[in-house]
Amino acid sequence: MEPRDTSMLPNQDAKDHTMNEEVNITASEPMHQEESQPASEEPASAVHEPATKESLLEEVKVLAGKDAADIANDEVAHLKQKFYALRNEEQRLEREAFVAAGNAADAYEPAADEIEEAFKAALSTIKEKKAEQRAAIEAEQQQNYERKKAIVDKLVEMSCDADNVNRVFPQVREMQNEFKEIGEVPAPMAADLWKNYQDAVERFYDQLKINKELRDYDFKKNLTEKEALVAEAEKLREEEDVIAAFRKLQTLHEQWRQIGPVPKEVREEIWGKFKEISAEINKRYQAFFEERKAQERQNEEAKTAICERIEALDFASLGTYAAWDEMTKQIIAAQEEWKKIGYASRKSNNALFARFRETCDKFFAAKAEFFHHMKDVLAKNLERKIALCERAEALKDSTEWRKTADELAALQKEWKTIGAVAKKHSDQVWRRFLAACDYFFEQKKKNTSGTRRTERANLEQKREIIDKLKAIDTTAGDRAESVKKVKDLQTEWQSVGHVPFSEKDAVYEAYRAVCNELYEKLDMSQRGSRMASFENTINEIGNDQNRLYRERERLMRAYEQRRSELQTYENNLGFLSAKSKNGDTMLRDMQRRMQRIKDDIADLEKKIKVIDSKL
Repeated sequence: MEPRDTSMLPNQDAKDHTMNEEVNITASEPMHQEESQPASEEPASAVHEPATKESLLEEVKVLAGKDAADIANDEVAHLKQKFYALRNEEQRLEREAFVAAGNAADAYEPAADEIEEAFKAALSTIKEKKAEQRAAIEAEQQQNYERKKAIVDKLVEMSCDADNVNRVFPQVREMQNEFKEIGEVPAPMAADLWKNYQDAVERFYDQLKINKELRDYDFKKNLTEKEALVAEAEKLREEEDVIAAFRKLQTLHEQWRQIGPVPKEVREEIWGKFKEISAEINKRYQAFFEERKAQERQNEEAKTAICERIEALDFASLGTYAAWDEMTKQIIAAQEEWKKIGYASRKSNNALFARFRETCDKFFAAKAEFFHHMKDVLAKNLERKIALCERAEALKDSTEWRKTADELAALQKEWKTIGAVAKKHSDQVWRRFLAACDYFFEQKKKNTSGTRRTERANLEQKREIIDKLKAIDTTAGDRAESVKKVKDLQTEWQSVGHVPFSEKDAVYEAYRAVCNELYEKLDMSQRGSRMASFENTINEIGNDQNRLYRERERLMRAYEQRRSELQTYENNLGFLSAKSKNGDTMLRDMQRRMQRIKDDIADLEKKIKVIDSKL
């Protein structure tokens, strides 16, 4: 008898189950649309009109009118997926409108949809047809089983009648052909039935003494056919498509079963070759699916990590255009990263995409709301600043110097409390306001010349201070004593009043030059030097409110710029890794830059406080 190892054959049960599988259509459970992974592929060059619920209903009705054998399961699933993607989007829009009308989201209930009910009815019709088809196939398979079992029983009976072998041999051949022509049987019974049939045939050939020439001829023909199948199976080892190779192997096993026995001396050998090749292909097939599952698990973990990362972003804390733009870059980068990741498992892929899309939609909705709100805020700020310009322009020609100066100072303080305006209007409205203020204060200066003699005396006093600073000997005596002299003279400088406007810049430049030289020689802090120099400048300005406001405006712009630079560095710092040598160097360099910016911000804050104390 020819040895048989059914464990190495392709999974006939799985094949029969696939052929008879019920269409899994649950009309009451909507499917969720994924960004890709369609149920069935269509030619890339095909051009379709956008699908609607009505057009999808007509397509499923056409399928429902066909015979069950002509209805493809994947086509039904594809239509159902597309229909409920449209239906879900429709319900999402209805829910948003319901919430926008002031209702609670939990109170929303979707309205009945006649098209959806008709679609469900068509799906139910298809399901019933498929069920009827399956029942008919099962009944036919049961009949096939009874017929084949009767043939097996008859073969067993004939194998026991040794006296009539030659007479019944043609009948046995006919019975073998009839057995092969009979269709499939229920999967659970297929293996045992086939084994019993093979045993009966092999017993007939092996145990009974049939005509040797006829037997040898039959064995030779069967051997030739099985050798050809082995050669075909050998080619499948080189097949790159693992699934295609597995399916072709199943076909070869079906053909192998239909071929009769071969000479006893080569049965083990030829079956061993075929079994070895089958085992290798089956192993590749199993490894392929295990690898795909592992990749799907990795993709699921990667997509989950992206979801968690963007869900952790705090949209509510974003209060500037730069912050929203920076966050937008992170969201778009996450979307690009998502596109590069393959599919997760069918069970979780759609749910993960819905979760990811929900967070992205929330972000862009919040961004749109912020920009809309800021547009209104900037417009209101512009209206207020234009009103201040008009009030300043109405006062610029006034000759009530004291009263008008106080009023303009009050307008300047009010200007400081108003927020930013659109960039395209910012410089224009500021220059307009500044021009009105400058005009008034220039006129006021021209009419207040009584202080000129005092200013000339102050100029002489400041020149004497410069000479005293130049006279300090930094090479002799105690350094602390020299530093004290410098500080005392600087204090004296600050106590001196205004000098003539035409001499102000020159005398201050001379003062600053000698101070800088002393700072360098006495190794005093450069940052402290700059601060002291700034304080001297502010003291020089005195009570000139117009210049003080302009200086404060300049410092505020520098302050906002440095803060923006610091935020950019802090955001970029999160993307750096210090694991490599270059990454560690870059990280330290960035931290040094950030510290310098922080120091600059602290200096700017101190300078703004100095000006505020004068206002």
